[in-house]
Amino acid sequence: MTNTLQQSISRMRLGTAGATLTFAVMLALGMVTTRAAQTQTFTVLHSFAGSPDGTKPYGGLARNAKGNLYGTTNLGGDSNCNPPYGCGVVFQVDTSGKETVYSLPGGADGLLPYAGLIGDAAGNLYGTTYFGGLYNGGTVFKLDTSDTETVLYKFNGSSDGQYPAGGLLRDKAGNLYGTTQYGGSPGNGTVFTLSTTGTETVLHSFTGYPSDGAYPTYTSLLRDAKGNLYGVTEEGGASNEGMVYKLSPNGTLTVLHNFIGGTRDGCYPYGTPAMDKNDNLYGTTRQCGSHHHGIVWKVSSKGTETVLHNFAGGSSDGAGPYTGVIMDATGNLYGDTYGGGTYGLGTVYELNTKGALTLLHSFAGYPSDGANPMGGVIRDTKGNLYGTTLMGGNIGCGTVWKLTP
Repeated sequence: MTNTLQQSISRMRLGTAGATLTFAVMLALGMVTTRAAQTQTFTVLHSFAGSPDGTKPYGGLARNAKGNLYGTTNLGGDSNCNPPYGCGVVFQVDTSGKETVYSLPGGADGLLPYAGLIGDAAGNLYGTTYFGGLYNGGTVFKLDTSDTETVLYKFNGSSDGQYPAGGLLRDKAGNLYGTTQYGGSPGNGTVFTLSTTGTETVLHSFTGYPSDGAYPTYTSLLRDAKGNLYGVTEEGGASNEGMVYKLSPNGTLTVLHNFIGGTRDGCYPYGTPAMDKNDNLYGTTRQCGSHHHGIVWKVSSKGTETVLHNFAGGSSDGAGPYTGVIMDATGNLYGDTYGGGTYGLGTVYELNTKGALTLLHSFAGYPSDGANPMGGVIRDTKGNLYGTTLMGGNIGCGTVWKLTP
């Protein structure tokens, strides 16, 4: 089976500056401000073992009020599905570290999820699969508390979207919102909504460079109180290096920032934007920046960008974040990087309001704590961080972890 997302990732390249970029507030380019790591307690809650367990959790975690963690793995589960690798699983890890899994059945029901899950008040879980469905264009599914799966929508791979590589957002009425990496008209991806009755509506079809975005890859949406949606696209925009956008409830798309790449800006944004109380957006790019390892960015409601951090790689900094950031009540940002750190296998970091980055953890890989996180982090009320790693752990199939301040 052709892995279209991996093909997309392999396309990535280092950008070159194509325009002059003005920042309202700019940290000194080329200067990396990194603090020494604080004392943390790192715990591997679960090491994936491959079929019939999961393997390769690309997506991040959801957490319910009882403290149980939920997510997906891209492979694993029933080895008779997509043999011998499995079609992926939905997993739960409870507070004691006990894991239970639901194996995705493949075929018309969907297979190979890349994104995490969201839940509702009744305990139902919602997610996407990259492949499967009647036309192999991916699905949106619901899994109830009795492990009964319902396929809510099957993408036909044309005007309605194809290959949902990102997760979902749910409003108070139960409508779901998401993106597809491809499909739409003219095939550069879509933003869609799915009603409670299963009716899909394409809210926007990306048209690509130079006036619009293209390929919203490994990204989910943010929604404000007025119903505006915010997101990023991997490519497209004025320099074809990706962009940040706002989509109003009436379907009007506004490009808030066009990344220009090179050493003065980032390129190829992934992940889900975060928003502060002043409507400023925060996120990361996978590449470019002063050291070519990506950046952490801030974009104001008026579209002014500030580069908050240039990742430098090496043992003292992260490199290549695939996900965005989350924010605590005081404005500190938290995230993970695919590479960098002591062993070059990824990090968990904090970026404070003064722009100083602290490495909270460097992953050590197999057979230790995990390697190459791609799913981002979540945070509980006590400040504990949780996440996944794509690889590493006991046999190299990835981990679920907890980091205690």
